[in-house]
Amino acid sequence: MSSTPDPPETTGPPGNREPSGRERLSASLRRPTSRTQVIAALLLFVLGFASVVQVRANDADDNFTGARQADLIALINSLALATDRAEDEVGDLQRTRDSLRGDAATSQTALSVARGQAETLGILAGTVPVVGPGVRVTVETRSGELGTDQLLNGIEELRDAGAEAIEINDRIRVVATTGITESPGGGLTIDGQRVRAPYIIDAIGDPHTLATALDFDGGFVPEVEQVGGTVAIKQSGSIEVSSTVDPPEPLFALPDSEE
Repeated sequence: MSSTPDPPETTGPPGNREPSGRERLSASLRRPTSRTQVIAALLLFVLGFASVVQVRANDADDNFTGARQADLIALINSLALATDRAEDEVGDLQRTRDSLRGDAATSQTALSVARGQAETLGILAGTVPVVGPGVRVTVETRSGELGTDQLLNGIEELRDAGAEAIEINDRIRVVATTGITESPGGGLTIDGQRVRAPYIIDAIGDPHTLATALDFDGGFVPEVEQVGGTVAIKQSGSIEVSSTVDPPEPLFALPDSEE
């Protein structure tokens, strides 16, 4: 019995064969990427990222989902206490800041007052040169010499009228310890320095008040005229007292170490 051979399998030309899945994937990778594909990829990336975030958020919320009411109340109370402590610390820091500002302002005020007092004491003690309004008094003697009594009275009248600084002959500063004596050969000795007429007295203070204090009945001007001298008083808006004295060293007093 003869058998009929099977017909040969028809493979067909390569161009008519259906491509496999691997061939389609390889072809798609080699094909240039279109704009649509790029947009789709970005959308998929964003969607995946949002999904991950949502899942993590749900996991975080789940931490309190099964918590008991007492636990939640305890957590809220602890947060409230932490907030109160933070507010108390902020209040303490603000009060400390305000205190430091107040202390700084107080210290600055005290320093300004101390500096002002030091300047005032320096002027009165004659340790610093000064300038200001005042009078210049020029004393000439003709038939007689000016004595210590007349000059001392003139200085006292100027001090009583508010003179803050007094200088004689542009080189001798008159202070509380100034001594005036008559010289044997004529003239006066003031703080160890010999001076002769004309005597020029510069005094800083209110010009009108100082001038009035010298020229009244029985005052400095009439006394000088009685001994044959003359007095010329010139009021000025700027009198310079440049001479100074060195303050004496204390003999018995010492600064307190506790101060």
